[in-house]
Amino acid sequence: MKLAQLRALVAVANHGNFSEAALHLNLSQSAISHSIASLEEELGIPLLIRGRNGALPTPTGERVLDHARQILKLLEAIEQEALRERGLQGGKLRIGSFRSAATHLLPPILSRFRNRFPNIEITILEHDEYAGVEEDLREGRVDLGFTHLPCGTEFETFEILRDEYVALLPPHHTLADGPLTWDQLAQLPLILSADNSGCCGLALENHLRRAGQSFRYAYEVREDSTVVSMVAQGLGAAILPRLAAEPVPVGVQIRSLPDPLERVIGVALRANGLHTPAVYAFLDAIRGTGLFATASVA
Repeated sequence: MKLAQLRALVAVANHGNFSEAALHLNLSQSAISHSIASLEEELGIPLLIRGRNGALPTPTGERVLDHARQILKLLEAIEQEALRERGLQGGKLRIGSFRSAATHLLPPILSRFRNRFPNIEITILEHDEYAGVEEDLREGRVDLGFTHLPCGTEFETFEILRDEYVALLPPHHTLADGPLTWDQLAQLPLILSADNSGCCGLALENHLRRAGQSFRYAYEVREDSTVVSMVAQGLGAAILPRLAAEPVPVGVQIRSLPDPLERVIGVALRANGLHTPAVYAFLDAIRGTGLFATASVA
Protein backbone atom coordinates (compact mmCIF):
# COMPACT_ATOMS: atom_id res chain seq x y z
CA MET A 1 0.00 0.00 0.00
CA LYS A 2 1.39 3.40 -1.03
CA LEU A 3 0.71 6.91 0.22
CA ALA A 4 0.00 7.99 -3.36
CA GLN A 5 -2.87 5.51 -3.46
CA LEU A 6 -4.34 6.88 -0.24
CA ARG A 7 -3.99 10.47 -1.46
CA ALA A 8 -5.78 9.54 -4.69
CA LEU A 9 -8.61 7.82 -2.81
CA VAL A 10 -9.13 10.77 -0.46
CA ALA A 11 -9.00 13.27 -3.33
CA VAL A 12 -11.66 11.40 -5.34
CA ALA A 13 -13.89 11.11 -2.27
CA ASN A 14 -13.48 14.81 -1.49
CA HIS A 15 -14.16 16.00 -5.05
CA GLY A 16 -16.67 13.35 -6.12
CA ASN A 17 -14.99 12.54 -9.43
CA PHE A 18 -11.65 11.54 -10.94
CA SER A 19 -11.07 14.62 -13.11
CA GLU A 20 -11.22 17.19 -10.28
CA ALA A 21 -9.16 14.91 -8.04
CA ALA A 22 -6.50 14.76 -10.77
CA LEU A 23 -6.45 18.57 -11.03
CA HIS A 24 -6.16 18.88 -7.25
CA LEU A 25 -3.18 16.49 -7.11
CA ASN A 26 -1.66 17.81 -10.35
CA LEU A 27 -1.76 14.32 -11.88
CA SER A 28 -3.37 12.78 -14.94
CA GLN A 29 -6.81 11.23 -14.60
CA SER A 30 -5.41 7.88 -15.71
CA ALA A 31 -2.79 8.01 -12.93
CA ILE A 32 -5.54 8.59 -10.34
CA SER A 33 -7.63 5.76 -11.78
CA HIS A 34 -4.64 3.39 -11.81
CA SER A 35 -3.72 4.22 -8.18
CA ILE A 36 -7.20 3.46 -6.90
CA ALA A 37 -7.64 0.36 -9.07
CA SER A 38 -4.32 -1.05 -7.81
CA LEU A 39 -5.32 -0.27 -4.22
CA GLU A 40 -8.65 -2.07 -4.68
CA GLU A 41 -6.83 -5.05 -6.22
CA GLU A 42 -4.34 -5.13 -3.36
CA LEU A 43 -7.09 -5.02 -0.72
CA GLY A 44 -9.41 -7.32 -2.66
CA ILE A 45 -12.46 -5.10 -2.18
CA PRO A 46 -14.17 -2.29 -4.17
CA LEU A 47 -13.70 1.11 -2.56
CA LEU A 48 -15.63 3.32 -4.99
CA ILE A 49 -18.88 3.10 -6.90
CA ARG A 50 -18.20 4.59 -10.33
CA GLY A 51 -21.02 6.10 -12.35
CA ARG A 52 -21.88 8.70 -14.97
CA ASN A 53 -22.19 11.39 -12.30
CA GLY A 54 -18.90 10.68 -10.57
CA ALA A 55 -17.62 8.32 -7.89
CA LEU A 56 -18.91 7.57 -4.40
CA PRO A 57 -17.32 5.46 -1.64
CA THR A 58 -18.78 2.06 -0.93
CA PRO A 59 -19.74 1.40 2.72
CA THR A 60 -16.41 -0.36 3.20
CA GLY A 61 -14.72 2.43 1.26
CA GLU A 62 -16.06 4.96 3.79
CA ARG A 63 -14.39 3.08 6.63
CA VAL A 64 -11.15 2.79 4.68
CA LEU A 65 -11.32 6.51 3.94
CA ASP A 66 -11.47 7.31 7.66
CA HIS A 67 -8.22 5.41 8.18
CA ALA A 68 -6.63 6.95 5.07
CA ARG A 69 -7.40 10.47 6.27
CA GLN A 70 -5.91 9.69 9.68
CA ILE A 71 -2.75 8.34 8.04
CA LEU A 72 -2.37 11.46 5.89
CA LYS A 73 -2.90 13.71 8.93
CA LEU A 74 -0.23 11.80 10.82
CA LEU A 75 2.09 12.17 7.83
CA GLU A 76 1.46 15.91 7.84
CA ALA A 77 2.26 16.02 11.56
CA ILE A 78 5.57 14.21 10.91
CA GLU A 79 6.40 16.69 8.15
CA GLN A 80 5.55 19.60 10.45
CA GLU A 81 7.84 18.23 13.15
CA ALA A 82 10.65 17.94 10.62
CA LEU A 83 10.09 21.52 9.53
CA ARG A 84 10.12 22.66 13.15
CA GLU A 85 13.43 20.91 13.72
CA ARG A 86 14.88 22.43 10.59
CA GLY A 87 14.06 25.87 11.92
CA LEU A 88 13.94 28.84 9.60
CA GLN A 89 16.71 27.91 7.19
CA GLY A 90 14.26 26.38 4.71
CA GLY A 91 10.77 24.97 4.36
CA LYS A 92 7.53 26.49 3.18
CA LEU A 93 4.94 29.01 4.33
CA ARG A 94 1.44 28.96 2.82
CA ILE A 95 -0.66 32.10 3.18
CA GLY A 96 -4.33 32.55 2.35
CA SER A 97 -5.80 35.99 1.77
CA PHE A 98 -8.78 37.82 0.38
CA ARG A 99 -8.08 40.11 -2.54
CA SER A 100 -7.70 43.61 -1.04
CA ALA A 101 -5.55 42.36 1.85
CA ALA A 102 -3.29 40.52 -0.60
CA THR A 103 -2.92 43.71 -2.63
CA HIS A 104 -2.39 46.27 0.11
CA LEU A 105 -1.38 44.53 3.34
CA LEU A 106 0.78 41.60 2.27
CA PRO A 107 3.56 43.30 0.22
CA PRO A 108 5.23 45.25 3.09
CA ILE A 109 4.94 42.23 5.40
CA LEU A 110 6.42 39.91 2.78
CA SER A 111 9.25 42.33 2.13
CA ARG A 112 10.18 42.41 5.82
CA PHE A 113 9.85 38.63 6.14
CA ARG A 114 11.86 37.88 2.97
CA ASN A 115 14.72 40.12 4.07
CA ARG A 116 15.11 38.06 7.25
CA PHE A 117 14.33 34.58 5.91
CA PRO A 118 15.21 34.43 2.21
CA ASN A 119 15.25 30.61 2.03
CA ILE A 120 11.64 30.01 3.04
CA GLU A 121 9.39 29.28 0.07
CA ILE A 122 6.14 31.29 0.19
CA THR A 123 2.87 30.37 -1.50
CA ILE A 124 -0.09 32.75 -1.53
CA LEU A 125 -3.64 31.54 -2.23
CA GLU A 126 -5.99 34.42 -3.04
CA HIS A 127 -9.77 34.42 -2.74
CA ASP A 128 -12.47 36.92 -3.57
CA GLU A 129 -14.07 36.36 -0.17
CA TYR A 130 -13.18 35.44 3.40
CA ALA A 131 -15.01 32.10 3.30
CA GLY A 132 -12.45 30.64 0.90
CA VAL A 133 -9.58 31.60 3.21
CA GLU A 134 -11.22 29.96 6.21
CA GLU A 135 -11.97 26.81 4.23
CA ASP A 136 -8.30 26.60 3.19
CA LEU A 137 -7.33 26.88 6.87
CA ARG A 138 -9.74 24.12 7.90
CA GLU A 139 -8.51 21.81 5.15
CA GLY A 140 -4.85 22.50 5.91
CA ARG A 141 -4.12 24.06 2.52
CA VAL A 142 -2.66 27.17 4.17
CA ASP A 143 -0.79 27.78 7.42
CA LEU A 144 -2.37 31.14 8.19
CA GLY A 145 -4.84 33.45 6.52
CA PHE A 146 -5.99 37.04 6.34
CA THR A 147 -9.70 37.10 7.03
CA HIS A 148 -12.64 38.96 8.53
CA LEU A 149 -13.11 38.90 12.30
CA PRO A 150 -14.78 37.37 14.15
CA CYS A 151 -14.46 33.96 12.52
CA GLY A 152 -14.76 30.31 13.57
CA THR A 153 -13.94 29.24 17.12
CA GLU A 154 -11.45 26.69 15.78
CA PHE A 155 -9.07 29.52 14.88
CA GLU A 156 -6.64 31.59 16.90
CA THR A 157 -7.01 35.13 15.60
CA PHE A 158 -5.15 38.43 15.81
CA GLU A 159 -6.70 41.74 14.86
CA ILE A 160 -4.65 43.78 12.38
CA LEU A 161 -6.74 46.81 11.53
CA ARG A 162 -10.25 48.23 11.22
CA ASP A 163 -11.23 49.21 7.70
CA GLU A 164 -13.90 51.92 7.34
CA TYR A 165 -16.61 51.69 4.70
CA VAL A 166 -16.69 54.88 2.66
CA ALA A 167 -18.85 56.42 -0.04
CA LEU A 168 -17.06 57.12 -3.33
CA LEU A 169 -18.60 60.00 -5.27
CA PRO A 170 -17.94 61.14 -8.86
CA PRO A 171 -15.40 63.95 -9.33
CA HIS A 172 -17.84 66.63 -10.45
CA HIS A 173 -20.70 65.83 -8.09
CA THR A 174 -21.49 68.79 -5.82
CA LEU A 175 -22.79 68.35 -2.31
CA ALA A 176 -24.07 70.78 0.23
CA ASP A 177 -21.69 71.63 3.02
CA GLY A 178 -21.71 69.28 5.95
CA PRO A 179 -21.72 65.50 6.39
CA LEU A 180 -23.05 63.23 3.65
CA THR A 181 -26.67 62.17 4.10
CA TRP A 182 -28.41 58.99 2.95
CA ASP A 183 -30.81 61.09 0.85
CA GLN A 184 -27.87 62.68 -1.01
CA LEU A 185 -26.35 59.26 -1.69
CA ALA A 186 -29.68 57.85 -2.87
CA GLN A 187 -29.88 60.54 -5.58
CA LEU A 188 -26.91 58.99 -7.42
CA PRO A 189 -26.84 55.76 -9.46
CA LEU A 190 -25.13 53.20 -7.23
CA ILE A 191 -22.54 50.66 -8.39
CA LEU A 192 -22.47 47.31 -6.62
CA SER A 193 -19.24 45.36 -6.29
CA ALA A 194 -19.39 41.55 -6.50
CA ASP A 195 -17.49 41.63 -3.21
CA ASN A 196 -20.68 43.06 -1.73
CA SER A 197 -22.46 39.81 -2.52
CA GLY A 198 -20.44 38.03 0.17
CA CYS A 199 -19.55 38.75 3.80
CA CYS A 200 -18.89 42.44 3.19
CA GLY A 201 -22.16 42.78 1.34
CA LEU A 202 -24.11 41.12 4.13
CA ALA A 203 -22.55 43.43 6.70
CA LEU A 204 -23.39 46.46 4.54
CA GLU A 205 -26.92 45.24 3.83
CA ASN A 206 -27.58 44.73 7.55
CA HIS A 207 -26.09 48.12 8.34
CA LEU A 208 -28.33 49.87 5.78
CA ARG A 209 -31.36 48.00 7.09
CA ARG A 210 -30.64 49.15 10.65
CA ALA A 211 -30.33 52.71 9.33
CA GLY A 212 -33.69 52.33 7.57
CA GLN A 213 -32.14 52.57 4.10
CA SER A 214 -32.76 50.54 0.96
CA PHE A 215 -30.87 51.33 -2.25
CA ARG A 216 -31.44 50.20 -5.83
CA TYR A 217 -28.23 49.50 -7.72
CA ALA A 218 -27.78 50.66 -11.32
CA TYR A 219 -24.70 48.50 -12.03
CA GLU A 220 -23.21 45.29 -10.71
CA VAL A 221 -19.60 44.45 -11.60
CA ARG A 222 -17.07 41.89 -10.40
CA GLU A 223 -13.90 43.80 -9.58
CA ASP A 224 -13.53 46.56 -6.99
CA SER A 225 -11.04 48.32 -9.29
CA THR A 226 -13.74 48.47 -12.00
CA VAL A 227 -16.18 49.98 -9.51
CA VAL A 228 -13.68 52.70 -8.62
CA SER A 229 -12.92 53.39 -12.29
CA MET A 230 -16.64 53.72 -13.07
CA VAL A 231 -17.05 56.22 -10.24
CA ALA A 232 -14.07 58.16 -11.61
CA GLN A 233 -15.85 58.32 -14.99
CA GLY A 234 -18.94 59.81 -13.38
CA LEU A 235 -21.18 56.76 -13.86
CA GLY A 236 -22.35 56.66 -10.27
CA ALA A 237 -21.39 56.31 -6.62
CA ALA A 238 -20.31 53.29 -4.59
CA ILE A 239 -19.87 52.10 -1.02
CA LEU A 240 -16.69 50.10 -0.39
CA PRO A 241 -14.28 49.34 2.43
CA ARG A 242 -11.50 51.92 2.18
CA LEU A 243 -8.84 49.26 1.59
CA ALA A 244 -10.83 47.76 -1.32
CA ALA A 245 -11.10 51.19 -2.93
CA GLU A 246 -7.34 51.85 -3.04
CA PRO A 247 -5.77 53.36 -5.05
CA VAL A 248 -8.43 56.06 -5.33
CA PRO A 249 -8.12 58.07 -8.59
CA VAL A 250 -7.54 61.79 -8.40
CA GLY A 251 -10.84 63.64 -8.24
CA VAL A 252 -12.97 60.85 -6.76
CA GLN A 253 -14.54 62.15 -3.57
CA ILE A 254 -14.30 60.03 -0.44
CA ARG A 255 -16.93 60.65 2.21
CA SER A 256 -17.72 58.92 5.47
CA LEU A 257 -21.07 57.20 5.65
CA PRO A 258 -23.86 58.97 7.56
CA ASP A 259 -23.77 56.06 10.00
CA PRO A 260 -20.20 54.71 10.33
CA LEU A 261 -19.43 51.08 9.47
CA GLU A 262 -16.14 49.19 9.55
CA ARG A 263 -14.84 45.69 8.98
CA VAL A 264 -12.25 44.11 11.25
CA ILE A 265 -9.35 42.49 9.40
CA GLY A 266 -7.15 39.96 11.12
CA VAL A 267 -4.91 36.97 10.64
CA ALA A 268 -6.06 33.49 11.68
CA LEU A 269 -4.42 30.11 12.19
CA ARG A 270 -5.69 26.77 13.43
CA ALA A 271 -5.91 26.92 17.21
CA ASN A 272 -4.73 23.33 17.74
CA GLY A 273 -2.38 23.07 14.77
CA LEU A 274 1.30 22.20 14.77
CA HIS A 275 2.77 25.44 13.48
CA THR A 276 6.25 25.82 12.07
CA PRO A 277 8.66 28.50 13.25
CA ALA A 278 8.00 30.24 9.92
CA VAL A 279 4.39 30.90 10.98
CA TYR A 280 5.47 32.62 14.18
CA ALA A 281 8.20 34.51 12.34
CA PHE A 282 5.59 35.77 9.89
CA LEU A 283 3.42 36.99 12.78
CA ASP A 284 6.48 38.81 14.09
CA ALA A 285 6.92 40.39 10.64
CA ILE A 286 3.33 41.68 10.83
CA ARG A 287 4.05 43.17 14.24
CA GLY A 288 7.19 44.74 12.86
CA THR A 289 5.22 46.64 10.23
CA GLY A 290 3.08 48.16 12.98
CA LEU A 291 -0.13 46.62 11.60
CA PHE A 292 -1.19 44.64 14.66
CA ALA A 293 -3.87 46.53 16.56
CA THR A 294 -4.77 44.04 19.29
CA ALA A 295 -4.49 40.30 19.73
CA SER A 296 -7.26 37.96 20.80
CA VAL A 297 -8.16 34.31 20.72
CA ALA A 298 -11.51 33.66 19.04
